[in-house]
Amino acid sequence: MAELPITPRPLNDEERATYEWQTWVPDFGEEGQERLKGATVLISRVGGLGSVVAYELAAAGVGRMILAHAGDVKPSDLNRQLLMTHAQLGKPRIESAERRLHELNPRLEIVPVAENICEENVERLVGEADLVIDCAPLFEERFLMNREAVRQSKPMVECAMYELQAQLTTIIPGESPCLACLFPEAPPAWKREFPVFGAVSGTVGCLAAMEAIKLIAGIEGDLSGELLTMDLRTMTFQKHRVSRRRGCAVCGA
Repeated sequence: MAELPITPRPLNDEERATYEWQTWVPDFGEEGQERLKGATVLISRVGGLGSVVAYELAAAGVGRMILAHAGDVKPSDLNRQLLMTHAQLGKPRIESAERRLHELNPRLEIVPVAENICEENVERLVGEADLVIDCAPLFEERFLMNREAVRQSKPMVECAMYELQAQLTTIIPGESPCLACLFPEAPPAWKREFPVFGAVSGTVGCLAAMEAIKLIAGIEGDLSGELLTMDLRTMTFQKHRVSRRRGCAVCGA
């Protein structure tokens, strides 16, 4: 894929010290770190998946994040939503996420949106980002982000999990299949609440964060055109080649 149009931002001495070890990674270096600092990432939901994605990207030095998540913290969030705390029960999730991320990285610019992705905000939020990461549980929201990312030619990292299974792919508009190619319709059994271990969410969340870092920094080997599936019950990982679907209502044209 072509390099994302990100303006690198110079590092200060504190940032050089903080990110020193990862700048030793071949094909990354200080130039890659400056691209992370200059990037804006939109994360849809900072729950079980998105909380880990956001935390890892904050730790890695992404400069700006747009976080979209509605609702208040509930007891059932606490087994997997690592940006939520017991002290925040009954309070807005987005406030807990913002506070926890700033504890880790006070330099991070956060745009908190106390809403889920919907028709009214999707165009604006996708338009403000260089990269989109879809961590939403419901296909209605995921399809909206996919449609808008394709329309605006914004790459999107798409991740999902259920019970002990998870999947991950990267959507590059015009090059790779979009979400509607893989799922022309929402699976009928997909529900808002489902069996989940936090460790499964965390596993695919870390992989999605790494995929985002590669896309921003220009490191080769992203998952565009491939679907990574994981069964953590048997510790089986597989990559499947996937193709654009002729006649896809979103990217077929």
